[in-house]
Amino acid sequence: MIIPIFQKRFLVAKIRFLLLPVLLFSLPCVHAQSTDKPLRIIFIGAHPDDCDINGGGTAALFASMGHAVKFLSVTNGDAGHYKEGGGILAKRRAAEAKESGRRLGVTYDVLDNHDGELVPSLDVRLQIIRKIREWNADLVIAPRPNDYHPDHRYTGVLVQDAAFMVGVPNIAADVPPVKKNPVFLYFEDNFKRPNPFRADVVVDITSVFDKKINAMDAHQSQFYEWLPWIGGYADAVPSDPAERKKWIAGIYDSPVTPEMRAVLEKYYGKKKSSEALHAEAFEICEYGSQPKEEDIKRLFPMLKP
Repeated sequence: MIIPIFQKRFLVAKIRFLLLPVLLFSLPCVHAQSTDKPLRIIFIGAHPDDCDINGGGTAALFASMGHAVKFLSVTNGDAGHYKEGGGILAKRRAAEAKESGRRLGVTYDVLDNHDGELVPSLDVRLQIIRKIREWNADLVIAPRPNDYHPDHRYTGVLVQDAAFMVGVPNIAADVPPVKKNPVFLYFEDNFKRPNPFRADVVVDITSVFDKKINAMDAHQSQFYEWLPWIGGYADAVPSDPAERKKWIAGIYDSPVTPEMRAVLEKYYGKKKSSEALHAEAFEICEYGSQPKEEDIKRLFPMLKP
């Protein structure tokens, strides 16, 4: 069918009009908070302890610089044990999370969704949208949606699904939408399919590595009971508290890979990057604001020579 030229122009104008809000909301974060205001960062994991493992060092650095950091666990962890379970375990893990947050200097929230039963439902998506809005986040960091654990995968999907909706007023209308779209990033992982992790931002956590391990130590039910049991190395857990910390530091040592070293050098310079012993890496999500180099340096102020 041949469309008259005036109709074609009308259709093009209409499409541009409809796309305008999307384009404006997806612009790079030129409207992010200036450096004289504390940044607001929310790390989102599937279980209490996930954020500690994947971003505890970076969170400690942000907190030490006066920025506001929240850890959010999407499930209550009520299935993560070989002997305990249900409400009793959920309460124990919530207490461990609170203590971990105290040691890191961050806020730690735990949503009341069952461990091992998470699905990317509208209800949970709305929970996450509300949490991001309430925190007024500049940065949102979560898992990629490809992982061995379904809770991890679906947490990644849920955060992706929230990435645009945090700015839509008629979605979760009881909480005001964000005025700026946050920058969304992924935690590091080792999974290769359908695509491997890409280290876009790498943070040297050498100076706060002990603090990260101390926070992980608060999750006694996980690092000294459940994970060793399910992994078949329960007999290797030391009984002495100090030795236990050294032990998990050896397991979760956050090593600097060659790929990470190259990114560290880009931001920290050759000398400082060569001295980094421990680091955490993050990939920029293609949803949300797309940061330029100057935005990354502002949003990660610890990246300095």
